[in-house]
Amino acid sequence: MLNRRDTILTALGATLAGAGARAGTVDVAPKSPAGNGPGWRRGHDNQRIADLGDGRFLNPIFPGDHPDPSILKDGADYYMTFSTFDAYPGLVIWHSQDLVNWQPVTAALTKPIGSVWAPELCKHASRYFIYIPTKAPTTNWVIWADRIEGPWSDPVDLGLHDHIDPGHAVGEDGSRWLFLSGGDRVRLAEDGLSTIGKTEHVYDPWHYPEDWDVEGFSPEGPKITRHGDFFYLVTAVGGTAGPPTGHMVIAARARSIHGPWENHPGNPIVRTTDRAENWWSRGHATLVEGPDGGWWSVYHGYENGFWTLGRQTLLDPVEWTPDGWFRMKGGDLSQPIAKPRGGRPQPHGQPLSDDFRALAIGTRWNFFKPGPEETKRLSVRDGELTLRARGRAPADSSPLLLIAGDRSYRFECDIAIDPGVTAGLILFYDEALYCGLGFDQTRFVTHQYGIERARPANPHGRRLRMRVTNREHIISFHTSGDGGRTWKRFDRGMEVSGYHHNVRGGFLMLRPGLYAAGEGAARFGNFHFEAL
Repeated sequence: MLNRRDTILTALGATLAGAGARAGTVDVAPKSPAGNGPGWRRGHDNQRIADLGDGRFLNPIFPGDHPDPSILKDGADYYMTFSTFDAYPGLVIWHSQDLVNWQPVTAALTKPIGSVWAPELCKHASRYFIYIPTKAPTTNWVIWADRIEGPWSDPVDLGLHDHIDPGHAVGEDGSRWLFLSGGDRVRLAEDGLSTIGKTEHVYDPWHYPEDWDVEGFSPEGPKITRHGDFFYLVTAVGGTAGPPTGHMVIAARARSIHGPWENHPGNPIVRTTDRAENWWSRGHATLVEGPDGGWWSVYHGYENGFWTLGRQTLLDPVEWTPDGWFRMKGGDLSQPIAKPRGGRPQPHGQPLSDDFRALAIGTRWNFFKPGPEETKRLSVRDGELTLRARGRAPADSSPLLLIAGDRSYRFECDIAIDPGVTAGLILFYDEALYCGLGFDQTRFVTHQYGIERARPANPHGRRLRMRVTNREHIISFHTSGDGGRTWKRFDRGMEVSGYHHNVRGGFLMLRPGLYAAGEGAARFGNFHFEAL
């Protein structure tokens, strides 16, 4: 007879294996961009980058989990941030001058306030603002700064408990508004730090045909752009995940910020129509003027067959039509596209490898669901990161995580532990769904489906080098007792294509990272990441 643990394990294994067959892996093989054209160029740590170096780019512009992009044009500069959910420090702001190549600036949100969904980055009267919806608690916040680099203010609770996805707008009369999910809006005070009056319903979004495969109506992500004689309201409907054909972009326009709103005759203006396309569930779009006066849109999508990478940021060229409407020109975004003209390129991204000479907390590493004093667990000295242990397992240890945007990669690290500590390397979705390998001074501990699986003997004691390889969802582990000169494959492999939102919920991605649990501290050194 199965005991309770075996019953749970068997059920989870069947659920995730089945989910991988139904969702994470598909019966239509993902298209390879290398087969459709030149493929991606490679940057830091061999990570893929969009800029092909020949005047073209290939999506995504932000590989890995960068959902709900909010973009700000500020003179010749562009700034963008994304939903960061339970990762802190959060709301990393990125900078570009050509819309394709981006560098991190700062993490604007350091105080945990809940799970951060779909922020809005904007500038008004020389001050920068980020409007932040959260879950647990459900409300909306605002932070502000006089310089994009910060310092950013503490969060101010706006008391909007029934809406998400704020979109900032300034009317023809100078009034400030937040447009919200469900076709609603609320007026902002002149300083943007409080609301005036109650929310009101102002827009009934276009509805798709009943026979389309979608997740649900869910009007969200309203973004306002003023262009020519009109205000344009761009919205997402169809549900963020679920069927690949669900999420889509629709638009409406009005001559006044107060309406009435006229739906775009070509709705939806972006939608995945076939699961064989490279990008699934495309939506949550914003219009932005390019460096040379041309127009573009940023939005997110899932990569075909790789829900585990989360929603990645895509760039689509926009054309204004003689009737005062606009259309997207990038098709299914599987092919290279001519870059925006007139911008100034820069190296894209950042290394994920870390020599731990400094703490790159926020811009590179993030804690998962940290406490208010979580960063006090960290210190660096002589090329080593010391992480004080917390909890009993990855689930309650607030692990330290990265965003890795490639389909296949390898990461490895030297790890030394105090007596009483279990530490290791993990692939982490959330506290209920992760896998990895840890060790204490006498035994290894394997993690799969968010459950401890086994504790075989550890011949290395309290110091070893560990490697995790993810080859398109096939996971292997290696250990070394001589600093990486020789390696032994660990006798437990895993398959993780089902570790994603459509199985677990949460809108997250499977992230590589470090953990330390128990009593004492673990020391990590010579962290090396390589995309494969």
